[in-house]
Amino acid sequence: MHILIAPNAFKNSLDAVSVAEAVGKGLQQSRLDCSTEYFPVGDGGDGTAALIIQKQKGIIIEAGVHDALGRKIKASYGLIDDNTTAIIEMANASGLRLLKQEELDPLHATTFGTGELIKDALDRKVRKIILCIGGSATVDGGTGILQALGIQFMNDKKETLNQLPITLTHLAFINTDNFDRRILNCELVILCDVENKLLGPDGAANVFGPQKGASKMAVKQLEAALTRLRDIILVETGIDIGTINHSGAAGGVAAGLSAYCKAKPVNGIEYFLQLDDFDKALQKANLVITGEGKIDEQTLHGKGPYGVAVKAKEKQIPVIGIAGDVPLERNEMLQQYFDILISVNNKCQDLTTALANTESNLIRTGKMIGDMLALKALNNLT
Repeated sequence: MHILIAPNAFKNSLDAVSVAEAVGKGLQQSRLDCSTEYFPVGDGGDGTAALIIQKQKGIIIEAGVHDALGRKIKASYGLIDDNTTAIIEMANASGLRLLKQEELDPLHATTFGTGELIKDALDRKVRKIILCIGGSATVDGGTGILQALGIQFMNDKKETLNQLPITLTHLAFINTDNFDRRILNCELVILCDVENKLLGPDGAANVFGPQKGASKMAVKQLEAALTRLRDIILVETGIDIGTINHSGAAGGVAAGLSAYCKAKPVNGIEYFLQLDDFDKALQKANLVITGEGKIDEQTLHGKGPYGVAVKAKEKQIPVIGIAGDVPLERNEMLQQYFDILISVNNKCQDLTTALANTESNLIRTGKMIGDMLALKALNNLT
């Protein structure tokens, strides 16, 4: 039996490579006679860029930029395709993981540093940029990136607004005179792991603001700021960024970049699997194991395990989904894609303990899966 192990990262615990290796180690400890292949995946979330760069044998570029709070840092991105395509991860410049818990401040956090990475890539004459937007600390509608590219956001006195995004409620004009138009000659693809649009109950502020430290009052302020941004962009460009699919991802980054940079927001996992030729890996597989920290109905809205399962099912390959948290009761929608769902947690634990034990739990789960498959094979022989 050949088993393809294709997990996403387990958020706040292990990256996708470590997850695949732990499951593989467990299978090797089992009684199952099998071969394995590791194919860790990313859906646009934190860590996706590193996987693409590694898979495509790219090179790493380091640049001086500013973090989400405006402090100078060093951040990296990758070049692939003979240095003509840049792979940029927002989290490397504008990420949550760069801030302490007490520093989270989405009213003032900005994507400016990600824009600086984009400018560095443009200086290297890339023809394509793949932007992975998961793990950001921002809800600025992409205005920080656009500022780095020379766009000015101005009030009714034509004074440049600082302290974005909170001051966007005073936005009256958008000045593109100094816009770095090299980006318009560069294909810009944005890998998104959610389908949310910019505004409303399921929008960037309401859904993702609290995850980035926003209080209830801050969420209302961010919603007002993004609404004003939508209104002014509509007047100035005729583009309603509030209607764009994926426009709420990463605090609305795809919204602003779609309006001014001709960005193309796409389903991250679909793009990732196509770019890295997942179909070729499936050709040898008798079974696929995938997973992430939690599998529920939200998984079916563009998350990594869903994209893996869809591809496997197209080739009628059975799929086992593993996660720290899975539904206790049978879910018909999930069962269409995952033949079996297994929680890697074998006892009731608090979240901190469960996260700390993720690797050992994955090894144990891999061994359990292998032993069950070996038993089934033995029963088939008798």
